[in-house]
Amino acid sequence: MISPLAGKRVVVTRAPHQAGALADRLRARGATPLLYPCIDIAPPEDTGPLDSALRQAARGGFDWLVLTSANAVMMLARRLEAQGISPTALNGAPVAAIGPATAEAARDWLGLAVSVMPETYIAEALAGALHLAPGARVLLPQSAIARPTLAEALTAPGADVTAVVAYRNVVGRGGVALPALLAAGEVDAVTFTSSSTAQNFLRRLADEGGASPDLAGVCVACIGPVTAQTARALGLAVAVMPAEYTLEGLMAGLERVMHFCQSAKLGA
Repeated sequence: MISPLAGKRVVVTRAPHQAGALADRLRARGATPLLYPCIDIAPPEDTGPLDSALRQAARGGFDWLVLTSANAVMMLARRLEAQGISPTALNGAPVAAIGPATAEAARDWLGLAVSVMPETYIAEALAGALHLAPGARVLLPQSAIARPTLAEALTAPGADVTAVVAYRNVVGRGGVALPALLAAGEVDAVTFTSSSTAQNFLRRLADEGGASPDLAGVCVACIGPVTAQTARALGLAVAVMPAEYTLEGLMAGLERVMHFCQSAKLGA
């Protein structure tokens, strides 16, 4: 069966090291991914607090390691390597992950098995799934612009949370000449997989001579409610926000919308 995405041109705004997973899914459905990196990942300006926390973790200083993104996992792996610490040193504490992509990264980059993963892949659900005891020592490596929601929720039952900056989101570069493609009507959809991708997309687009009105008629797809909320606050009309906050959920949502649009055209 031919996918409703066949022949569609879909913008991928993820960081270069993450874009392949989404691009491959689009190609498998006959779509053309238009790579337009809107974020990239950089280490903290000061890696000292992260390095110190990792050394503490290697000595068994935490009862939980809480992972909220594959980017955090990647940066942990890099900082462990820089310090000559084996990832196996983190095996002493159980691991919680916000979703399957993060759990897969923990396995692939650190060799860690995830003990807890919520049914809904958002920070609030992750905090609720942990059931932390008062005094539990939690290591929470996260983005420099992470919402305080998770750290606050983990602290509420009395846990001792060490929240450290593991990475910074910076504006991406390279990829397609998107303003020209938008002006020519050669873009069918744009995908956002984090609030940062949506924010930096409009920033980068404006810097390159484009603007949000150029997206008229383009399907805006967001992977989850936080990203969708950010996109709407930026003035974007979100057409896709799947019930399952994963890449597969995003693909299914895009297919549903494209099928509806095709059906509407045929019925017109």
